[in-house]
Amino acid sequence: MRIDTNTCKKSKIAAAAFRLLLAAVFLTAPAWADGEKVPHRVPKVTGGVKIHVDGRLDESSWQKALVLELNYEVTPGENIKPPVRTEVLLTYNDNYLYAAFRAFDPEPGAIRAVYTDRDNFPDHDFVGLVLDTFNDERRSYDFYCNPLGIQTDGSETPQGWVEWDAIWNSAGRITGDGYIVEMAIPFSSLQFQRKKGDQVWGIDAIRIYPRNLKHTISLFPKDRNNNCYMCQFEKLIGFDGAKPGKNLEFDPTLSALLTQKRGPFSTGEFVSKNKVEPGLTARWGFTPNLTLSAAINPDFSQVEADVAQLDINTQFALYYPEKRPFFMEGADIFDMPLTAVYTRSLAEPDWGVKLTGKEGGHSIGFYSVQDHITNLLFPGTQLSGSTSLDMKTMGTVLRYRLDVGKASTVGLLVTDREGENREGENYFNRLAGFDAFWRFNNKKYIKFQFLASRTRYPGATADNYGQPGGAFSGSALDFLFRHESRDFGYFASYRQVSPGFRADRGFIPQVGYRKAVATMIFASWKNPGHWYTFINASPSFEYEVDYNDNLIYKNFKVTSYYNGPSQTSIAMLAGFGKQSFMGRLFPTNKGEFYISIRPSGSLQFIFDTIYGDQIDFDNIRPATMLFFAPGLTYKVGRHLSLGLDHIFERLNVDLGRLYTANVSNLRLVYQFNARAFLRTILQYVDYNYNVANYLTPIDSRFKRLFTQVLFSYKINPQTVLFLGYSNNYYGHHTMRLTGANHTFFMKIGYALVM
Repeated sequence: MRIDTNTCKKSKIAAAAFRLLLAAVFLTAPAWADGEKVPHRVPKVTGGVKIHVDGRLDESSWQKALVLELNYEVTPGENIKPPVRTEVLLTYNDNYLYAAFRAFDPEPGAIRAVYTDRDNFPDHDFVGLVLDTFNDERRSYDFYCNPLGIQTDGSETPQGWVEWDAIWNSAGRITGDGYIVEMAIPFSSLQFQRKKGDQVWGIDAIRIYPRNLKHTISLFPKDRNNNCYMCQFEKLIGFDGAKPGKNLEFDPTLSALLTQKRGPFSTGEFVSKNKVEPGLTARWGFTPNLTLSAAINPDFSQVEADVAQLDINTQFALYYPEKRPFFMEGADIFDMPLTAVYTRSLAEPDWGVKLTGKEGGHSIGFYSVQDHITNLLFPGTQLSGSTSLDMKTMGTVLRYRLDVGKASTVGLLVTDREGENREGENYFNRLAGFDAFWRFNNKKYIKFQFLASRTRYPGATADNYGQPGGAFSGSALDFLFRHESRDFGYFASYRQVSPGFRADRGFIPQVGYRKAVATMIFASWKNPGHWYTFINASPSFEYEVDYNDNLIYKNFKVTSYYNGPSQTSIAMLAGFGKQSFMGRLFPTNKGEFYISIRPSGSLQFIFDTIYGDQIDFDNIRPATMLFFAPGLTYKVGRHLSLGLDHIFERLNVDLGRLYTANVSNLRLVYQFNARAFLRTILQYVDYNYNVANYLTPIDSRFKRLFTQVLFSYKINPQTVLFLGYSNNYYGHHTMRLTGANHTFFMKIGYALVM
């Protein structure tokens, strides 16, 4: 038997690296310089006094509330006196946490606030409460309101921000000296410590004050040499007697669809289909911090249309974000470096159960769903493919994460998906692995994840899509070391994904590669009044090979960012490198320029352009790409908004133009009040191919027009009424745009909270 010495060397290196990682995780204790902060006591409302959430603060309970002042501008100014004064008031009773903001403004007429749907006001004035209810500095609940009381909420972890739809009350009112926002957050919408007596929570209170600059004002000074945001929180003490109530929620829904459908590019008769679907989702918080959800014929509908993306001359499948409520709850625990959990792969679930929460230092996430259709993604080293099978599958995900030390975690992940087709052939994909996030100090941390999978496709599916026959296995590893400080940072990462690795419950479009990245970051900050408030330069090098050590990609690039007056953001990139595709090596030298500017509260303009080398993936030859993408957002008064963006891409080869692609998205919304809006979306795609320069036959034109009109009335994220119409039109060089489907839909949902 011949021994592969290269494989042995790689195995020894990997084993040594793994031993070093274990030593780092289990033998290194984080070093923390800061002492414990003295907590502020939150008084409790007594005597049965009720607080009416109306933005007026005229109840006697507010006179006894804890009052904290937001004394620090943390961006762009570095812990300087803020340009405006802000107070946050806090109190509670057994069932609610109450918060109020008094946001003073010398020019109330300049306040930027419009009526909008919830989760849709990032560029306006707003205030927010950020709560670390476990005081573990690993996860926060975030609640934000604009001056008219419009809500958004989410959850933050060291991995980033995750959207979340909680049921809570808010109101806002613009006054003669600024605005007032009032919030009532039920304890049933939070997870918190299970203990008697007082609890200690972490807190930040935030005000965004956008004028010539976008000022962020905070409760405490932010240390830019400390990359742990939650480690710097102020502390609250109180919440004795806080009760989650029965913590039962029932969300019945009724959806009705009338669809007329025929194939794209067809002039045949439409086939009509009517469907009425009742559904029920139930949530039970059986402890203050564990929530069990179950659904029969669950409402996984999505009335928010995906933004049209450019899908011409692409190597890998496109990623679309999750927007369905059932999967968004507790989604932060499934957020990992390798996207091994991607719920958009679930197409038409029949039923599902889900458990999320945290007990002490133990976080858990679990769901199991039966899907009526099986979507499959076939990843490759240089291309990916996909299909849908008319086969029911059971998909299960189990996630566990343990808090370690001051602000570190280790975790486990197990996923399973299996089914049987009509021919009696079995399909399965099983995955298991572990991960770690370890913070050495306030500047350095590592992330590590290892996964292994075993997969078997039905025989015909494996043959048709070039997949291995029988059962096969694979593994994936991801490692990141990062140092962040105020003016300087660097990170190094390594990822390898073997050819046989599959994550059918996730989104891994590329396999069979090893990739290393090294980056340095040089930054400079200035307080308001300077020609810039932030500027940096970041050189980096990327190197990627396949599992036979053949080059896939190498690139050296320099990226620079600028922030300045008129809320101007600029990004510039210059890259130089080479990429291999189908055995040939191609140059990848290109430059990019991006700018976003907001000259007033009603207008924002963005522009992105790229020029340089590209590969003609269809014909395997070098090409030159010109790409630009302008965008415009304009708000008329407090009720009407217009969003328009366009993508243009032209690819040239030695023989001349190969194609021209245009993708347009138009969004027009009239918001009647905080609860109701009427929205129109138009998406137009037009690809014009120069058939003379293609090596294989292709139609010279592809056109698609999508329209959607939606009326929405929303009391909270689950109590809703949707009425809408959508359609798709397709065309090519000899066919004008022709209707392929028309859909009328209605959805009624109601949240019964106990």
